[in-house]
Amino acid sequence: MAVRILGIETSCDETAAAVVEDGRKLLSNVVASQIDIHAQYGGVFPEVASRIHIETIHEVIKQALAQAYVTLNDIHAIAVTRGPGLAGSLLVGMNAAKGVAIGAGLPLIGVNHLEGHIYAQWLTEHVDTLKFPMIVLLVSGGHTELIVMKDHRTYERLGGTIDDAVGEAFDKVGRLLGLPYPGGPHIEQAAKRGNAEAFNFSRAWLEGTWDFSFSGLKTSVLREIKKRYPDYNAGREPAPRSLPVPDLAASFQAAAIEVLIEKAAQAAEQFNAEQILIAGGVSANSALKQGLTERAADIATVFSPPLFLCTDNAAMIAAAAFQHYEPEAVSQLAIDVTPTWPLGM
Repeated sequence: MAVRILGIETSCDETAAAVVEDGRKLLSNVVASQIDIHAQYGGVFPEVASRIHIETIHEVIKQALAQAYVTLNDIHAIAVTRGPGLAGSLLVGMNAAKGVAIGAGLPLIGVNHLEGHIYAQWLTEHVDTLKFPMIVLLVSGGHTELIVMKDHRTYERLGGTIDDAVGEAFDKVGRLLGLPYPGGPHIEQAAKRGNAEAFNFSRAWLEGTWDFSFSGLKTSVLREIKKRYPDYNAGREPAPRSLPVPDLAASFQAAAIEVLIEKAAQAAEQFNAEQILIAGGVSANSALKQGLTERAADIATVFSPPLFLCTDNAAMIAAAAFQHYEPEAVSQLAIDVTPTWPLGM
């Protein structure tokens, strides 16, 4: 019998619901984005995010069921993001999921948001070719981690960022360059018009570890801007018209992804992994995907989800929940949100 799971995701600024069958067949995927609202603040405003989740969550769930042509009578479990994420946003999704689960008499499964990003790949056409062990380069929001995935739900964390995550660095540098929020896609677009060798920005290799650091890279970009415009108040006023934004964006992006690419490729070689999975929002970056594919060509095959599954969504939450689903298991109705929940704990 097919197992259909309704997933709910509200960890940050996307209100999402989806129905997934057997952890791999996408029946519906509804996402209500708040990007345009938070862009005016230059980042996510937590209180605003929570309020908008409250206003939209029930309609999003209703649409997800309708698009899947199912009712709650056809659903076998409710899955919800438990963490990590913004506490207020997580609470909205958790309370909505508990209400639906209790009302429909269905079991509730709490899902780690980071695990969800990994299992987005199980919703793609490559699902039958995935095999363990694999290296996971997890680049999601405030997280940059390198992981050996030895089996389903079995993770060995090799290293992670010691300061800014790469996604945070993209957002902060985007503000320095006067680009709209979120910084990632706008830096990528600007970089396509620039020279990646125009500026030699620092790379923090942290030799002997699998860790990352991007704070120094962000500072290098700021120093280069201040050389030209000492009085420029980045993020609070428009960027100077003569600021070489494409070259700065291209040089920054090249420095950021070079470290990600090299460490992921080295990890695949050292741990005899034939596959590398890029997961999380930054996996949408085409330069990262192309660069890692080329670097690891003789080592491992590189996978990443399609664009609509790279950013936050509920389909990935439902896909991950399938790995935890047990027909006779006791419902997790007593769970609470865990804003700093580590992967694998």
